[in-house]
Order: sequence, then structure tokens, then C-alpha cells
Amino acid sequence: MLTFSEGEWVNKLYVIGIGYKPLDKKAREIILNSKIILASKRLSEVFRGYEEYEAVKDKVKVINNVDETIAFIRAYVQDTPPNPHLGGIVLLASGDPMFFGIGRRAVKELGKDMVEVLPDLSSIQVAFARIKEAWDDAFLMSLHGGPDPGKRRRLPYEINDIPALLQRHNKIAILTDKENNPSTIANVIARSPDIIGTTTQSKDEIATPSVRNDSIKMHVCERLGYKDEKVTEGTPEEIAGMEFSEPNVVIVQNFPQPSALSSLASASRPGRQPSAFGLKETEIIHSRGLITKDEVRAVAIHKLRLPLKGVFWDIGAGSGSISVEAARLYPGLKVFAVEKDDEQICNIKENKIRFDANNIEIIKGKAPEALTNLPSPQRVFIGGSGGKLKEIIDLIAKTQASIVVINAATIETLNEAVQNLEKSGFAVEVSEVFVSRSKAITGKRHMNALNPVFIIIGEKQT
Repeated sequence: MLTFSEGEWVNKLYVIGIGYKPLDKKAREIILNSKIILASKRLSEVFRGYEEYEAVKDKVKVINNVDETIAFIRAYVQDTPPNPHLGGIVLLASGDPMFFGIGRRAVKELGKDMVEVLPDLSSIQVAFARIKEAWDDAFLMSLHGGPDPGKRRRLPYEINDIPALLQRHNKIAILTDKENNPSTIANVIARSPDIIGTTTQSKDEIATPSVRNDSIKMHVCERLGYKDEKVTEGTPEEIAGMEFSEPNVVIVQNFPQPSALSSLASASRPGRQPSAFGLKETEIIHSRGLITKDEVRAVAIHKLRLPLKGVFWDIGAGSGSISVEAARLYPGLKVFAVEKDDEQICNIKENKIRFDANNIEIIKGKAPEALTNLPSPQRVFIGGSGGKLKEIIDLIAKTQASIVVINAATIETLNEAVQNLEKSGFAVEVSEVFVSRSKAITGKRHMNALNPVFIIIGEKQT
């Protein structure tokens, strides 16, 4: 038997993963000695298959809503008097609670000292084992947004991003839900012109199977851990017409033909190098000279120190030059180009297509209002604020953004940016970029100065 020291049970949450293997010794003892066991309806049914269920079934409390579950836990750990014999509170989770699971929310809400996590296998891990494929090279994503579509959380990648992701990752594993189910995912892939070998005939038609190169294979792993678990293999066209039981996991594999892929890409876009850095202003579609100049753009992107993957906000994106350069440099980065002007929105759309920047999502609207439902960023660039710079910085300060870069053409904007970044806990440095370009006049080459630009870099202090 495990021994627990005086007060160890008090004011603590144990998040225990179940579903795929028997409880280990520690998890079993915690459950048997617990006061309350919280579970969703589905997990309470899964728990009935465990040998410990009969001994603790009267302690099981079913709460389906995540917010209600967290509120109940918070009230319990705050109100429970210090009594080491009272027992702890247990939250049952599916598989590994820290893998797109409720464990992350529990730690965020209560703090690391108040939570202990005992994981089971993750459903993704089990799915790959069932199809006998390695998963250390897979791109992992969740489309599980909760049972209520009206309250879905915004995810870093959405279902329409999958075709673009398949161009960069040959293996993708997806946690699904009722809305983003295997058939819907398969339809998105089958209809996408981004997938080499597909032909889209209309918005309402799936790509004709005969014109596909059969490079895409899907596995749907249903009800893993249940007695009736099932694995179905097929092409996107085949999977699109099927129905599947919940819960399920989807694995998509891309087996591209290198020669076909390279020849098609070069034929459709001669001379273009999608991974190259350094687009010219003349290559980027823009209006009335409204574009971040090449030299300034290079400095701004350098100062952003963009991560290989994550979320990047480009606020006041204009023509999208910063977004496009960032998206091309880092295909694993999800770029949100936020712009209010209709003409500029059209420019961004054209540039996104022109440079194969499929990891850009265009958000039409004014900041900060347009930012409220976006996934939290790691980096932010502000090219235009519409007079709302303070409000935008205030919002950014509440996100995960560790670096903010702001371009300013006036001293007033410079001062406002510095003051508000410092008030929000950012360490600030400023670079002033002077650019002169050569110009031939009467047979001789002269230097023509462009307007200087202040580049303000805010780095969050930890």
C-alpha cells in the first residue's frame, strides 16, 4: 500500500487518465481512497469496465461541461478543511490528460502545485500502434472543440488547413469531434486543389477518383480501448462516404511521388522557390505604394525571431508582405493576417495564392476587436493600429506573445508604442532604419533617401 503524508490529500486534484490499460498501483490507491471522482458521461461508462469501479461507484459524480467541472473542483479545494483523512478529489480524463486534454486546463486554473497528473496512453499513441506505424515523425493536431459548436474554442489549426499541412507533413494525426468528423475531413482533402493529383470539378463534387494519384491514405480508428474498436483504411474519396462511431482518431498519410510533385510545381510556377527568403516589392501585389519596404521588412522579420511553429499575428497587414515572408520562411507557423481595408484584403488573398502561403489565415476586421477570438500568439507584428495602439498592446500583453515588433513612421507613434509596451511589462529597444537606394540621373548614379522608419521591439520580461 502507498502511504500518504499528513495533509497530502488536502486541497489537491488528481487527474487520472483512463481508457487503454489497467490502473497502476498509485492511481489505483488514489482512486480507492478518494472522496469524489469526477467524470464525463462517456468516461463514467469507460470506468465501469475497471475492476475498481464497484468499490467506488458511489463516489462518482458525472459532470459533462468542462467549465462546470473546473468550478466544482475550485470550490472543493478551497472549501475543504485540512483533514488528511477526508480523501482527495479525482478527475478522470481520457488517455493522457496533458495531450490536448483537460489536464492543461486544470493546471492553468489551479496551478502546478495543486494538481498531480497520472496519464494513461494517449489515443494517438494507441492509434499508431493499431496501424503499426511509427508516430515520432507525425504532425499532431486537435479538431476537438467541444460538444457545443456555438462555444467552440479557436484552435491553432482548423480543418481547412489540413490540405496545406499535408504538403509539409507526410503524416498527420487528428483528434476529431462530431463536427470535425472523419467524413468531413476526408471531403476537405478530396476537394482541395492544394493536394497534388486532385481535380476539383465543383464546390459540391468530390474530386474524381480516377484522376487522383492515390498518394493519400487515411486510417480511422474508432472507439479505441472499447471491445468494439475498429480500424478502417481507405482513400479520402472512400472515407468521405462513410459513417463512424465516436470517439475516433484519424491518421492521414501522404505518399507523394517526388518526380510528379516537382514537375507539377515547376510547371505551374516557373522559377519560383517557395522556401526562399527575400521577396521584392515588385513581386508582391500592393496598392499605391503601401507596402513595407524590402530592407525594413528584412529587419522587422529578423527582430521578430519567429519560431518554427506556433501562432503569429500580423496586425494591420496591408498587402500581406510580412505575413507572406513569415509564412514562406516557417511553413509550420500559423499566420493570421488582420486587415480592415477591402482593397488590401484582396491583395493579401492574391499574394497568399501567388506565393503558396497556405498557412496564412486572413482575418477581416479592426483591431483589437478582430483579435479576441484568435489563438494566442507567440509573436506579433503591428504595421498599422488604426489609432488603437494602446488597446491593442493591452490585449497582446494578456496573451502568450513574448516578442512584439511595431513599425512606426512618426515620433508620436514611437513614443506611444514605447510607453504602452513598458507599462505592459515589455523590455523595449528601438532601431531606426534609414534606407537610400541608387538612382541614375544624367548618366550618373545618385543615392535617393527613403523615409526613415522606427522599429520598436518589445520583449516580455519573465
